[in-house]
Amino acid sequence: MRSIKQPGLPSPERVQWVEARGRAFTFALQTGLPLLEAALRGFAAEGFAGGVLNFRRGALGPFAYVMPALSKTGENAAFYSDTFRPKGVTRVRLGSMTLGMRDGAPFFHCHALWTEADGKTSGGHMMPDETVVAEPFEVEAFGIDGAMFTAEPDPETNFKLFGPVSAESTGAPTTSRAFAMRLRPNQDFAGCLEDFCRARGIARARIRGGVGSTIGARFTHGGVIEPFATELAVKAGTIAPGSAGALEAILDAALIDYTGGIAEGCLIRGDNPVLMTMELVLEVVD
Repeated sequence: MRSIKQPGLPSPERVQWVEARGRAFTFALQTGLPLLEAALRGFAAEGFAGGVLNFRRGALGPFAYVMPALSKTGENAAFYSDTFRPKGVTRVRLGSMTLGMRDGAPFFHCHALWTEADGKTSGGHMMPDETVVAEPFEVEAFGIDGAMFTAEPDPETNFKLFGPVSAESTGAPTTSRAFAMRLRPNQDFAGCLEDFCRARGIARARIRGGVGSTIGARFTHGGVIEPFATELAVKAGTIAPGSAGALEAILDAALIDYTGGIAEGCLIRGDNPVLMTMELVLEVVD
């Protein structure tokens, strides 16, 4: 399996996880608010301080983002581009967000694909402090209670990355058992989730959210992304018994690589290792 050498030593704990409770809901992001504030208000209205969300469309402006890029210093295996600030309203086609805390304040990690006002199709990592909701649009959210994604220094990758930590309950009503998770580098995305569920006797689960990166990508439709640095959003995902009875993860994803290449589709099991991180919530549905 493909792998990328990281600057630091790998942590022995390859999956960071916290068991929690959660609930799915939808809400509309409000026009004129910074995207971070709009997301926070939607979660707070349901009694949650954080969680994950997905969206299928949206309008943003002002808008700022970065793309994956090669590292110029060697201090990281890959890095970010300079910040882009397209003019006008950017029409987002799909995206996934993790909402948590960084440096004691609310923060998000969001990857998406979009079309800019001049017709350019692009994607990448949205900047929370420079992105504003231009028109109201609905999102599919999953709030978590008992866990919080918190950005902390990660010696392996030399980045400050979101990972789940235990958190005091907010008392929000919940419906499901859930696991807030972060997958560490150089392990197969699907296989990691299958092993996690198998070890805990989980027969069926649904992925909520899903923000991270893979080392290139291999899709079941035959598509291949060779450039190793990507930014990926999970569109939908399940873990359930396959035709032979063993657990199989079906992961529908979209990504952009550091050359600007865009791809979507179901990832091949066993051939899509994590580059830097993969954040998600696993909702148990059995």
